[in-house]
Formats: sequence, structure tokens, C-alpha cells
Amino acid sequence: MTLTHDRRAELLGGCPLFRGIDAEGLAHLADVATPVDFPAGHVIARQGDIGTGFFVVISGLVRVVRDGEVVARLGPGEFFGELSVLDRMPRNATVSAEQDTRCLALASWDFDRILLEQPALTLAILRGVATRLRAATDSARH
Repeated sequence: MTLTHDRRAELLGGCPLFRGIDAEGLAHLADVATPVDFPAGHVIARQGDIGTGFFVVISGLVRVVRDGEVVARLGPGEFFGELSVLDRMPRNATVSAEQDTRCLALASWDFDRILLEQPALTLAILRGVATRLRAATDSARH
């Protein structure tokens, strides 16, 4: 099923990383977001590989495994791949489709271009990454 530009913007707007981004910023993201389907069992991102994509789950379920241990399951509206795309370092986990899954994918080069062109979007994403890092740090202490 093809997703319209407006639907892609709406789905991206539901992602916690993009909270606070206005309609124009979401439209810019939707311009480059591509729907990608993954069958159950497919490895979407492999720990240790350099990432070239960021993903927002729009349907289905993915499993996140770090060093052989399941650390999360992500469903619609949740995202992964942002760290490797931002810092160009190897992925810190393997993400596999636990069931048939559809994601919106943003290639690292498109993500970079939009971040450079849209300062408000860049700030919102930095805040989203900081929120996620804070949550991970806080949960590690308890």
C-alpha cells in the first residue's frame, strides 16, 4: 500500500523523536521518508555495522538485541537507528522484524541534509535524543 505524503508526515509526527516539530518540518521529513516492508525474521540493522538509515515503525513489531540479550521490542510510532546515523559509529544493537513490519526509512544523507536546512527540526531531534538518553541512563541506575 502506498502512503501519501500527508500520511507519511502524520506518521512521523507521531514519533516521539519528532515531537515539537511543526507541520513544515514534518513535511520536509515526509519528502524523503520511504516506506519499507520487512518480513518476519528479517534483520533490519545489525550490531557492529555502520548505519545508513533511521527507521520509524509504522506497523508490526521489531526486536532489539544487544550482545545476544533482548533489550527492547518496538512497535508503531517507535524508532531506531538514530545514533548510528547521527554519529556514524557502528550500530549498538541488532534489530529484527519479529512479525511482518513496515517502517518509514530515512537515509543518513537525507537526514543530514534536512538537519542542516531545518534548525528547528535539528533542535527538536536533539531534545528527543537527549530524552531517550536520559531515560536509558536513569533506568540503568535503578
